[in-house]
Amino acid sequence: MKKLNPLHAWQRVAAGLLITTGMGAGVARAGEAPELAAQVAAGKLPALAQRLPEKPEVISQGKPGQYGGTIRSALRGNGDGNAILRMIGVQGLARWKLDFSGVVPNLAESWSTNADVSEYIFKLRRGLRWSDGAPFTSDDILFAVNDLLANKQFLNAMPAQYQINDKPMQVDKIDEQTVRFRFSGTYRQFIEQLATPLGQHPVMFPKHYCSQFHPKYNPKVDELIKAASAKDWSQLLRIKCGEPEAPTRWGNPDKPTLDPWVIKEPYSGGATKVLMQRNPYFWQVDSKGQQLPYVDKVQFQVISEIETIVLAAINGQLDFQVRHIDAIQNRPLLSENAAKGKYAIMNLVPTPTNSGALFLNYTTKNAKLRELIRTRDFRVALSLALNRKEINDIVYLGQGEPWQIGPLRQHRLYNEKLAKQYTDYDPKQANALLDKLGLAKRDGDGFRQYASGGRVSLYHSVMVSSSQAMENSELIRKHFKDVGIELVIRPAERTLHYDRAKTNDYDTVIEGLNGGMDPTLDPRGYVAVHATESRQGLPWVRWYETNGKEGEAPTENMQKRLKLYDQWIGARSDREADELFRQILALCQEEFEIIGTVRNPPTTGIRNAKLMNVPERFPYGWTYASPGATLPQQFYYVK
Repeated sequence: MKKLNPLHAWQRVAAGLLITTGMGAGVARAGEAPELAAQVAAGKLPALAQRLPEKPEVISQGKPGQYGGTIRSALRGNGDGNAILRMIGVQGLARWKLDFSGVVPNLAESWSTNADVSEYIFKLRRGLRWSDGAPFTSDDILFAVNDLLANKQFLNAMPAQYQINDKPMQVDKIDEQTVRFRFSGTYRQFIEQLATPLGQHPVMFPKHYCSQFHPKYNPKVDELIKAASAKDWSQLLRIKCGEPEAPTRWGNPDKPTLDPWVIKEPYSGGATKVLMQRNPYFWQVDSKGQQLPYVDKVQFQVISEIETIVLAAINGQLDFQVRHIDAIQNRPLLSENAAKGKYAIMNLVPTPTNSGALFLNYTTKNAKLRELIRTRDFRVALSLALNRKEINDIVYLGQGEPWQIGPLRQHRLYNEKLAKQYTDYDPKQANALLDKLGLAKRDGDGFRQYASGGRVSLYHSVMVSSSQAMENSELIRKHFKDVGIELVIRPAERTLHYDRAKTNDYDTVIEGLNGGMDPTLDPRGYVAVHATESRQGLPWVRWYETNGKEGEAPTENMQKRLKLYDQWIGARSDREADELFRQILALCQEEFEIIGTVRNPPTTGIRNAKLMNVPERFPYGWTYASPGATLPQQFYYVK
């Protein structure tokens, strides 16, 4: 079996095709921020022409703007570094198109593939520089891959997104601006993976800086380890250079980056504010040749309580915020105070397929319940018992839509039956189905009993920190009780919730489920491939990962899907790939494993009324890394 991280996706790259983007041979005229021009005049910074690539990328998706100002945003505590990542952006070799329909070159100027799409050659932008002015070249990528990702002292194994057939990718240098990635088999999804937050490793570690923390390059690294109170060089390097999702990524102002803004006041223990300032070597310009970013600084206020973040928003203290205020329940309050706070409401397009998907654990330790869960009519009965209109009205203010799972309507792989089957509220039919399953007898509390005795109870794990999941669970409990099924809610903090997953200690869980606008990027609900989130049967994931040596064999239907998934990974054409994934979705529809409640309502955010070039609507989700994929470097303030 071929193994692939579930955040991999279908990729529109035909064999041998050369991809390019809107690059000019030059720019109309050079322009830069006044503060940088002053530094050039004072001899503290090279001229703009020496700081930009030979062919800087021209960004023209918004209007030409003007320089100045600070974007104020908020994050929570010491574990919310992804708030910075999502705002500053994913500076990978490739990035998403604005509408999430595909990828375009980013740090790479172009790429090409061989006939079976097992090899990629990237041409880097000539003259591109790190934020300290040092050149960005193939050597930086080779250092990141060969000296870090492939080094078992740094990682136990290379991340799955860089492997095919359980074999890690190989990278070699062709010249200073050209690098080759080689895989053991077809990997059409690689480019899209590079556009996600977890595809940044190859371009995150400047060799000229990070190599000082590596024993291969610094024989005196032990002195640095001791000075930093680190246990070894790998921990030291993580502290100094970070990783894609690590908070330490934003904790060292000395580390050069390729981001639009660089750290001035770091994200560290006890920090009340994180400040990012303009990167003088940033490599994009607008259609007038003005170097981006327009905005001077991005400031993140560290606020522990969500309620306080919402209060800061309505008081006009935040200029751009989606994270932590996006719950639909906040929308009336935010709308009511928009004029006072001098902000505009944003309606963003959520990428998940369901806001509250009920996973029934096919591998539960309760043998009698396991047999029921694996009976389709039982699952259909539970679905028909749900009053989704009530859930939508109470939890989502009527802004959602009854939905099961599957790609959303705007996606090319939309399957209407998968999305809408059994979403009608029909307790009469639910009761009839349950009676036919031999569950007609009820106890004194009105709950159904097994024919062999004992109450039919589902132990339901839910994260207490998610108010929507808790509200959903309470309503589901009420609806199930109406047809005689007991749902025993077991609230848990995040750690315990995931510990229960690891030990298979749950009958049901409710989770927001990705895979609406990005089904092939995140197929956790369609195929059991995600080690912590394919909750329909986590032992199935282990079985798949170990070629059947460990875990538990899935149902016949799931085994068919996993086989198709392996074929999809190695598909040679777009048409073949889509047809294979449509077969996977048809099998999902046939099996009906996961019960959906309501698809996500529009995601709510705010922007300063004077902050321009912010798209009216854009996808909001992790793989798209919103809002970074909208290019905040081209946001600007009108005066």
